[in-house]
Amino acid sequence: MQNMNDNLCRSDRPHKSCLIAMSGGIDSSVTAFLMQEQGYGCAGLTLELTGCLDMQDAQSIARFLNMQHYIYNFEADFKREVIDRFVAAYITGDTPNPCVECNKYIKFKKIFECADELGYNYIATGHYAQIYKSNGRYLLKKGADIKKDQSYVLYNLSQAQLSRVRFPLGGLSKPEVREIAAAQNFINAKKRESQDICFIPDGDYAAYIEKYTGMSFPAGDFADTSGNILGQHRGIIRYTNGQRRGLGLALREPMYVKSKDADTNIVMLCPERELYSSELIANNINLIALDKIDGKLKIKARTRYNQREQPATVEQTGADELHVIFDEPQRAITRGQSVVLYDADIIIGGGTII
Repeated sequence: MQNMNDNLCRSDRPHKSCLIAMSGGIDSSVTAFLMQEQGYGCAGLTLELTGCLDMQDAQSIARFLNMQHYIYNFEADFKREVIDRFVAAYITGDTPNPCVECNKYIKFKKIFECADELGYNYIATGHYAQIYKSNGRYLLKKGADIKKDQSYVLYNLSQAQLSRVRFPLGGLSKPEVREIAAAQNFINAKKRESQDICFIPDGDYAAYIEKYTGMSFPAGDFADTSGNILGQHRGIIRYTNGQRRGLGLALREPMYVKSKDADTNIVMLCPERELYSSELIANNINLIALDKIDGKLKIKARTRYNQREQPATVEQTGADELHVIFDEPQRAITRGQSVVLYDADIIIGGGTII
């Protein structure tokens, strides 16, 4: 741990003390400013996870706001809980969501551990989502800026965590956040956002996995749903459900990846009409809006980050299992992705599609 300008002992900290997750980006910087404006005694926290963060910007903003700034290194934890899971999922034919895994196993878990160790009551992050309390229960709601809403990747938060998390950007739009940063003369006010997975900035998942594992993934067969061989693929990790481009095949009609079988090393292709399915099973579930789903519940559900919610019915078929049936068939429901359940703008909960 690196501790900068830590002249305030725990017993002297104000009751409304908050540890701000700071990446060096504009969202976390404005989060720190807004939490100070709300009267919280704040300090910044930067988690070293991949070596890709702009540590200098985080430190500069903390100094500019006259805040203490802590740096904790969790690279080994990130490797074990996020990268290893990501790689293992791709090898077995799934398509994981590392941002969901990181929020669950690393970011919020570790930030709370640091807050408890350092004596801070609350934590705050730059996520675009909202929290409010109703009938004694903490609820998670979409961010006001629908284009930036990040509720999908936050469905694993617990009641205990929600009671101590603050999302000050939840009611703002991204242009408003940039205006605040510019008005405060933040050095990162014009910084561009990264849209890639943080540990694979060039987006080449297959090359990363091969280098990380030291393994090569052999060519195998493309086959249709009738078992006809259509050609050769370049390794199962190079494909994901719904993919059309990059197959390298000349076929009579457009074909898409329907599924992958790691045991047989076959990538199954189909016409687009056969990508659609009406139901899914999910495990590793977390419910926010209620303790348990009793009976069948009409909801809306999202199976990908950028998808619009779709009308569906959900039933909890076990302590850790959900069965979701959509009103209309959905395109390329994919193992390893998350299904997140909504009641209007409220997140009911979610799980991992199996």
